[in-house]
Amino acid sequence: MGRDIFDPENLFFRMIAKGVDLVGLSLLWLLLCMPLVTAGSATAALYYTVVKTFRNRKDGAFGMYLRAFLDNLRVGIPVTCICVPAVVFLAWGYHVMASNTGSSVGAVMYMTYYVLLLIPAGIMCYLFPLMGRFTFQVKELIRTAFILTFKHLPSTVVMVMLLVEMTIFTIEWWWPVLFVPVAAMLLLSLFLERIFSGYLDQEERAVLEDRIENPE
Repeated sequence: MGRDIFDPENLFFRMIAKGVDLVGLSLLWLLLCMPLVTAGSATAALYYTVVKTFRNRKDGAFGMYLRAFLDNLRVGIPVTCICVPAVVFLAWGYHVMASNTGSSVGAVMYMTYYVLLLIPAGIMCYLFPLMGRFTFQVKELIRTAFILTFKHLPSTVVMVMLLVEMTIFTIEWWWPVLFVPVAAMLLLSLFLERIFSGYLDQEERAVLEDRIENPE
């Protein structure tokens, strides 16, 4: 009995280990996003690591994350350099539209712009997970994310809504940053791994289907 208590494979120690991974990976992601140009690589690596460690129960989360981060820098930096100005421009456009809702025309334009924001937001929901899970050149990566955004539109809308709510929650309170990055990737993976399964090799697809059909 005493040996079981201190067994690192028992439920208590496994929960502690996952808690450390949850907080540690979230903070490491935040740290590696600070240079800004590395934010895409950090996000791609986080998605990859969350899938491998939280869904597929692999060990060595931090080493896996750092290796994936370095592997994604070549594509991640140019993609981030495209995304950051786009996000700034779209945020500026949102501010302009939101400040002109006094008239009926302004309100209609604001709502139209708000709905259309689903497209770039949806593309980014696919962009960095795709980078983390597959090997793409920049142009092919953006094109694939664009296609998947419309091909799986209902899932895209749900994912965007989830990310928006979690982002607002994190902005309003500082402490969710300790777990929201990993939790967000885990929630996205519930949709994305089913979508990506058609693009995985046979061995990876078998592992994924086993996790879906026989969750523990």
